[in-house]
Amino acid sequence: VAETLKKSNLGDLKPGDFVNLERSMIANGRFDGHIVQGHVDETAVCTEIKEEDGSWLFSFRLNKQTNLIVEKGSVCINGISLTCFDVTRDSFKCAIIPYTFEHTNFGTMNSGDRVNIEFDVVGKYVANMLATQKR
Repeated sequence: VAETLKKSNLGDLKPGDFVNLERSMIANGRFDGHIVQGHVDETAVCTEIKEEDGSWLFSFRLNKQTNLIVEKGSVCINGISLTCFDVTRDSFKCAIIPYTFEHTNFGTMNSGDRVNIEFDVVGKYVANMLATQKR
C-alpha cells in the first residue's frame, strides 16, 4: 500500500532482512507500559550506537519536529515499545538491554539506518484534542 511505503522503512528492506513480529496481548492479560498498535507514524534515522556496560544506547533523529515524544515516555521503534530520554523536538535516545539487542533487529542495526516510529497513541489523542480546541 502506498501509505505504508511512504511512512515506513519497508521499501528499504531486502530479502532476508530481520523484522520484529510479536503477537498481540490478549484482552484479559496484564496491562503494563505502552499501547502499541502496529501503525507506523513516520520514520527516524539512527544517528549513533554506543555500547555501555553490557547495554547499548541508541540515538535517533526524527524527520520533523514533534511534541509527541516526552522524557521517560514511550515510543515504539520497529515494533518494540521503549522508554526514551534526552528528548528534544527532533531527537531522542533509548537504552537497549542485552535481551532486546539479541532477540530483535536492534542487534543488526547500524548508524544511518531508517527505523519505523509509532508515537504513543494516548499522546496522539491528547495532541489532536488540543489542536481541535484551538480551531
